[in-house]
Amino acid sequence: MKTLMTYQEEAVDKLKKRTKDFLEETGNETIVFQAPTGAGKTFMATKYMEEIVKEVHDDLCFLWVSIGKGELHKQSLKAVKREISSEMTCSLLENEFFGSRKEIEQNEIVFASWQKIKLKDNATGEWKAVVMKEKESINFIEVLENTREIGRKIILIIDESHAGAKTEKSLELIDEIIKPEMTIEMSATPIVNKSDARIEVDPSDVIEAGIIKKEVIINKDIDLIPNDEYDSQQLIMMATYTKREALAEKYKKIGSKVNPLVLIQLPNSNAGEDIRIEVENFLREKGITEENGKLAIWLSDEKVNDESDKLLAIDGQVEYLIFKQAIDTGWDCPRAQILVRFRETNSLIFEIQTVGRILRMPETYQYDDHDLNIGYVYTNIKSIEVKKETYNPNIIKTCIAKRRDIYEPLKLRSYYRQRTDFGDVTSAYTDFFCKSFADYFMIPADEVMQDYYTNMEKLKQFGIKEDFDKMDSIIKNGVIDSETIDKILNNSISGDTINVEMSGVDLQYAFEQIIKNNLNGLAPRRSISTVKSAIFYAMKKYLNLNTARGGIIYIQNLVVKNENKFAQIIDESIKKYKEYHEEEVASKDQDKWNDEWEIEATKNYNPQTITELDSKLSLYHPLYVAVDQNGKVNQLEKEFIKYLDDHSEYIEWYWENGAEHMEKNFGIKVDNKKTFQPDFIVKFKDGRIGIFDTKGGMFKTDDKVKSNALQRYIIEETYKGKNLIGGLVIKDFDHFRVFMKDGYIPFDNNPEEWEYFDNLLK
Repeated sequence: MKTLMTYQEEAVDKLKKRTKDFLEETGNETIVFQAPTGAGKTFMATKYMEEIVKEVHDDLCFLWVSIGKGELHKQSLKAVKREISSEMTCSLLENEFFGSRKEIEQNEIVFASWQKIKLKDNATGEWKAVVMKEKESINFIEVLENTREIGRKIILIIDESHAGAKTEKSLELIDEIIKPEMTIEMSATPIVNKSDARIEVDPSDVIEAGIIKKEVIINKDIDLIPNDEYDSQQLIMMATYTKREALAEKYKKIGSKVNPLVLIQLPNSNAGEDIRIEVENFLREKGITEENGKLAIWLSDEKVNDESDKLLAIDGQVEYLIFKQAIDTGWDCPRAQILVRFRETNSLIFEIQTVGRILRMPETYQYDDHDLNIGYVYTNIKSIEVKKETYNPNIIKTCIAKRRDIYEPLKLRSYYRQRTDFGDVTSAYTDFFCKSFADYFMIPADEVMQDYYTNMEKLKQFGIKEDFDKMDSIIKNGVIDSETIDKILNNSISGDTINVEMSGVDLQYAFEQIIKNNLNGLAPRRSISTVKSAIFYAMKKYLNLNTARGGIIYIQNLVVKNENKFAQIIDESIKKYKEYHEEEVASKDQDKWNDEWEIEATKNYNPQTITELDSKLSLYHPLYVAVDQNGKVNQLEKEFIKYLDDHSEYIEWYWENGAEHMEKNFGIKVDNKKTFQPDFIVKFKDGRIGIFDTKGGMFKTDDKVKSNALQRYIIEETYKGKNLIGGLVIKDFDHFRVFMKDGYIPFDNNPEEWEYFDNLLK
């Protein structure tokens, strides 16, 4: 089974916390769970359900409803069933609830299509589940009533909730018929009410984890195809074919099995059939047909649902898939990397639900070759309107800036640090636990015991106890006066207790909780199992305790009964492991240097996040600069650009660095192994290359680190023959000032250490 990534783990924890809060309240509360397309919403929801039933004492069941075309609920069932614990039951509404079932079982997940349960009879005003037949002795609406009557709480999960969960009829269905204890609405682009609780997954965390692509480029390199030989449709297909072949070659070069897939979306209009014929003819000339398995054609929902599995393997044979609207939501093929859309109207809105099909990374990590970290869209329309995606406004990029011909190679050394460590305990931890265990109980670290009793006597000398009977306590004969019940709802009830044997589930939870409490910031979900393995290994080594035939339960009892002592051992071993792990991570080849970095010939921008400024010296034309949420340009940045433009007699060009954390932007290594990306590179007419970072208002605490890193970089590269200058830039009233010395001094501490930028112009 898969394990949760760090961002997924955090989201699941937030979902559980909200759920626990809501289950203590009355009424149907709603959690809006917003995560980017491709972030793994279904997987996170699966782990959430699996864990919440273990952590709360309520009698729970789940109704999972998928909104959208086709039978997405069946796909959801397959995805959940593949990853869910065997203790949970997954059922399909139309298969399980035909008169024989009277209620939803505890910990059961029932999957249903919204379209099949939301029919209301206009004549009678009564709700009827489409999937239920008149002859059935009990229908699903009665099943829901029976489930609630026995005290079982229903948690409603609505997948792709943006597609209709907030309509008047849908809300009526939820409130009048389903009556869940709480509702979780999942979507990349949800509709949110003020009263809804909201849990969001940051797209940058998903990209950093290598789950989705860094950006989507429209018509990449299409100008390299001779357009006098093709019409617009043929041009798009030729550009697509060329790009797919190039990507396939790049995957082979790095030894990957990924076979990149092209998705070709036909218009819904009558022209769709004509376009399909032309596309098939083009592909046939390239040796790509249905007969040889390189082409698949899906023109109906049934085709998508019946045959989707054959495309999912990263080395699948199919190279091109022709479809209509059937797979715009709820279907993911990680190797899909190119989307083709043909003209249907004069304008086209790129919905993220369609573009989302090419966002996943096939092998869940970013590649060294940046071209493999991009999704590509090819379309033959004249103008493009990109619908603003509130959850990730910078991924679809349609505005292109080109580098001016005056550029000459810089061959600068650029640094980029790719994150590969996510804070989990590795197998190397076992040695650290064994060492801490042996030191605590004064046992030779290299000793391997064949006799249990010898070392156990040593452990007992340090206060270890073996009496495991009746380790749990529960209240007995508790009495609640009905007159005071309202007053005690939010208070604890005390009374006499009896000692009992701890249940297996509670014992395991207590055992894992001790580990979790002593991880010192390391990721629990991917670390607990490793720490458990280390404990079991140490028990075998020093006490000859095997995990078979009840051994695991004995070891768990030993740790839980002696929590304080084992907590110290785990805490100490984790701290020592972290010191080693940080050095180990630092020693790995995570630093990526490009000794001959150049400014790229083109750069793509999302129109929702930039504005165009007039500039005669910008290396990129046109000049696009970032705007904030209010559509405003950073004022200091804008003024510095104008200042550079006003001094064309000294400056040949300037280039504004990208803010995205990616290797195509210029980076400098700082002491903490992070990447510092200075704002501007300036080419002076006398040959100097200036590297500057503009600072506004009060300075941040990392200014010293950045300034010192920049000066160190300039000194090192100057020794290698580079003609570099640079520093941090501020505006002091009407003058720009720059700090260009080693050993950073804030401007307000000593203004004289900051040189006037005018002095650099010569």
